[in-house]
Amino acid sequence: MAESVIKFGTSSVSLSPCAIEPSWVLEGNPITRNKLLSKSADGSASSYIWDCTAGRFNWYYSADETIYVIEGGVVVKDNTGTTRRLSAGDTIFFPAGTSAEWHVEDYIRKFALIRTPMPWPLVLAKRTFKYCKRLIGAGKRPDGSPAMLPSG
Repeated sequence: MAESVIKFGTSSVSLSPCAIEPSWVLEGNPITRNKLLSKSADGSASSYIWDCTAGRFNWYYSADETIYVIEGGVVVKDNTGTTRRLSAGDTIFFPAGTSAEWHVEDYIRKFALIRTPMPWPLVLAKRTFKYCKRLIGAGKRPDGSPAMLPSG
């Protein structure tokens, strides 16, 4: 019997300890935990539940990360000094290569979608392939049979 490609979870998730890099911590003793929920077949994307107790720290993003705050909140400061308070229901996107200062005043629990961007040459190759595929497919009907071209 083939294994289903659809994965089911539960409403309660048991999180495991995952320490913040000690040199990133600016204030307090933030305690973090997480749980990997899913990973794409090619390894370029994954999703996590993550939580953290009070503290202030830097975070450096090596991959694109989109978060959705489930519970609690955080004040995030970007490299220009702009701050933004996030609370339950808010989303934010951090592009790969950026950093932010996090100030968790009490507690935060978030859902994170993390995606490793493709290198630019691969992005260009993929776009070229799709473009060529559309050109080749332009002379066919939806059922795959050749379309009649108007005679001129």
